[in-house]
Amino acid sequence: MGHVEVAGVRYELPDGRVLLDEVAFRVGEGAKAALVGANGAGKTTLLRIVTGELAPHAGSVTRTGGLGVMRQAVGQGLGEDPSVADLLLSVSPEPVRAAAAEVDRLEVLLMEVDDEATQMRYATALSDFADAGGYDIEVVWDTCCTTALGVGYAKAKYRSLRTLSGGEQKRLVLEYLLAGPDQVLLLDEPDNYLDVPGKLWLEQRIRDSAKTILFISHDRELLANTATRVITVELAQGGHSAGNTTWTHPGGFASYHEARRDRFLRFEELQRRWDEEHAKLKALVLRYKIKAEYNDGLAAQYKSAQTRLRKFEEAGPPQAIPREQQVTMRLQGGRTGKRAVVAEELELTGLMKPFDLEVWYGERVAVLGSNGSGKSHFLRLLAAGGSDPDVEHRPVGDAVIAPVRHTGKVKLGARVRPGWFVQTHEHPELVGRTLLEILHRGETGPSGIGRDGMGREQAARALDRYELAHASEQRFESLSGGQQARFQILLLELSGATLLLLDEPTDNLDVESAEALEEGLERFEGTVLAVTHDRWFARGFDRYLVFGSDGSVYESDVPVWDEGRVQRAR
Repeated sequence: MGHVEVAGVRYELPDGRVLLDEVAFRVGEGAKAALVGANGAGKTTLLRIVTGELAPHAGSVTRTGGLGVMRQAVGQGLGEDPSVADLLLSVSPEPVRAAAAEVDRLEVLLMEVDDEATQMRYATALSDFADAGGYDIEVVWDTCCTTALGVGYAKAKYRSLRTLSGGEQKRLVLEYLLAGPDQVLLLDEPDNYLDVPGKLWLEQRIRDSAKTILFISHDRELLANTATRVITVELAQGGHSAGNTTWTHPGGFASYHEARRDRFLRFEELQRRWDEEHAKLKALVLRYKIKAEYNDGLAAQYKSAQTRLRKFEEAGPPQAIPREQQVTMRLQGGRTGKRAVVAEELELTGLMKPFDLEVWYGERVAVLGSNGSGKSHFLRLLAAGGSDPDVEHRPVGDAVIAPVRHTGKVKLGARVRPGWFVQTHEHPELVGRTLLEILHRGETGPSGIGRDGMGREQAARALDRYELAHASEQRFESLSGGQQARFQILLLELSGATLLLLDEPTDNLDVESAEALEEGLERFEGTVLAVTHDRWFARGFDRYLVFGSDGSVYESDVPVWDEGRVQRAR
């Protein structure tokens, strides 16, 4: 059985800020440990320290049993046009990688110099490859390719990675790591790009594996179904010198929230007791000071009280209390006509068959179905105000919305103003400007209605509510995916939209931010349509509109996650 132990790890950023400090945890004996925490808290950096890719400035990392690593972007950094073989090699043990590289080098050389010496070196390289376990691993690769891609390794090895989707690449790497020789696996967001059937498969494989697995994920359903312990990277209070630390919850995600609440209540109690004791000692010193002025005999007691206070203050308050991430989203909305969205014989050209739909004010509708079925097109059509938008239905803000080809019609109700959240396409209206500039300037959409500009202080307060105060002078494009998502939700809040159109809103949000969004939506007075693959998030909706694999659009009482890709005539 392998394990990973991290002890007293400290890591500083190039600008001298301390990112991580006194980080300590142990994962072994086949545990499935989830690493969670705010975007930017240092989770990926911590994984890179565990792999040995980054050296900590203090502390140590010990590993046993071989380490298999899956990065967030599995196919990146593998050369110009990598193949399936390159991908599998990149996650294999170092001796196999080195031996395979030598075999490749000599095969190329043999094409130019076919002499006896080169042939001998080639024979030695093949024997080294066998000794390193290369042929055994090819047997595992064969099984993985058959499972993930439907063809064996011999057929798949030269296929360009470009021909595989992000989900297929992830699945191939996961199949290998779970079946390969390494006893400890580090997985950085293994569920990204996987559809729900893919996530269900991943959960099953993690649960069934005897290996020790440390993984980063923001998918609460996956956390609830797999984690046997949860390690949180907690934000430090205070300035540059304080680094983030970790706290290990010894149970699963089901008991995590309560344990975390109890932990912070305990901190508050310790702090309260310390404050009380501190106030008592200060009052004592003051009392003796006043008395000693009139009575020389009390000078010694005054001195001893001062010493007690000094020692108490030097010992300091209870251990540095971590800062809880506080994201507050005040999505307001407003009353609109009873019918918020009405579609009649609506057909998204080349995507889905015609369908009718009525969405009433205040409803929460989740839009489900496989990738590529037209869900995002449907949201975009509503974002533009429908088939023939009146002025009041035109989008809020400067974003240019490309038209969606369709027949039939879809209309928005009275006072329904769409606000659209989408992360996958470019945002030319935001790029090149800092967050403060964007808020300060405001925006006026094509309808002449928009978002008012804000003063500096007001803007800073709004950013603070979204945990973005520290990034106020950063340009939009330099933010992480999670920070960009939070900022776009803030812009929606300020826009006064009464119909929220959210396209995969929780994809890049950490657990705390996703929960803040859910709380914000609960208080939102208006109508919400959201495209999502997030099972936990979808539970909070009243209606489920499903884009089926046969091209039909239908409603379901419960979420439907197993619709395949739409079968279209090719």
